[in-house]
Amino acid sequence: MRSTKSPSEIGSWTSRSPFFHGWTVLAIASLAMFTSGPGQTYSVSIFVDPLIRETGWTRTDIAALYAAGSLTAACAMIFIGRLFDRWGARILISIIVILFGLAALWMSRIGSPFELYLGFAAIRTLGQGSLTMIPTSLIAVWFIRLRGRATAISFLGTSISQATFPPVIHFLIAEFGWRGAWVALAVIIWSLLLIPTIAFVRRSPESVGLHPDGDDVSADVTDGDQDSDIEQEVDWTLREAAKTRALWLLLLAGSSQALIGTALVFHQVSIFTGKGLDASVAASVFTVMAPCAIAASLVAGFLADKVPNRFVLAAGQVLMVIGMLLIFGISSVWHAFLYGAIMGFAQGVIMTTSAVIWPNYFGRRYIGSIRGAATTSMVGFAAIGPLPFAYTFDITGSYTTAILLFLLLPLSCVVAALLALPPRKII
Repeated sequence: MRSTKSPSEIGSWTSRSPFFHGWTVLAIASLAMFTSGPGQTYSVSIFVDPLIRETGWTRTDIAALYAAGSLTAACAMIFIGRLFDRWGARILISIIVILFGLAALWMSRIGSPFELYLGFAAIRTLGQGSLTMIPTSLIAVWFIRLRGRATAISFLGTSISQATFPPVIHFLIAEFGWRGAWVALAVIIWSLLLIPTIAFVRRSPESVGLHPDGDDVSADVTDGDQDSDIEQEVDWTLREAAKTRALWLLLLAGSSQALIGTALVFHQVSIFTGKGLDASVAASVFTVMAPCAIAASLVAGFLADKVPNRFVLAAGQVLMVIGMLLIFGISSVWHAFLYGAIMGFAQGVIMTTSAVIWPNYFGRRYIGSIRGAATTSMVGFAAIGPLPFAYTFDITGSYTTAILLFLLLPLSCVVAALLALPPRKII
């Protein structure tokens, strides 16, 4: 491979590897996204009912604390994004992993609403926010021509995490109580990710004498394999990107998965038990969502390298609408699994395309800052989601009103995605 660095740097084992080191980085990024599980809503939702039983707090109380913690996490994401641009992923992920494990230990010892708020803020910042944003930003740095497919592969970590953690947590709570479950999760977080990150993650391909995608020439030369929205990579600062219509439309287009997806997952146990299904079914549905999300993510990643990304993003929003409508017809386990499949498809398409479209539109150099801003929006929407659903349930005993009201959001997101044309920068 043609080098971009000095002879001493080229001598590193990463540049002498028989295969492109970006694939190793991709594997660690996928592992990081898997490890984000304890901070994701699909894991937190399993703790909600045990918390209510022990503390006597209402569902609205917990949803409000979760919203406040998530909003705090949202504010932190711009800062985390800037640290990614400054420090690189290796240092940042290592610090995040250590703190994430400590946050899980904190969750095992909470005894007041304020302590729960602090715990939610920590696990949402470190898990759901940082260990989603940093890995996808790292992939964007290492891949250009194959960015869509590489990002899709990385989301295998998210999907497998969604299938793995809920039943594992359900088991841990049954065996050790919800406090013991959090202690076990702290050990899992530290064991999975810290050493691989230090050993294998590198800042960029150029930092070890390589080119993105493992190409021998610069990745802005297309060979027909990437027929998407971009013609060549142009870097935008966050300030410049904020002046484009595309950035604001993409923020709106990515909001439905964050807000509605989080709300439905957070209340999934309550929704299904309200329809006469056992709580274990709610956890089992996550195992249906996961393979469907994997399949959809792979398809979306392939399409993102071939067709305008905004069309793929709009298709994911249509799937979200279909999934929400299916909730009204759930009356059996089979219906619940069908709902899980459709929502898994929607999740895979939206999350993969949303991750790919930012570097495709705005380049690699400032991707941490731009993704940090996007993640602030995403986590902010996710923070809002569970609260109106919980309030509606506490008042009416049903989620129907909230679901009907929020159907308007993914419909609006379809329009926003289609209008989000790639920005053009005059150089």
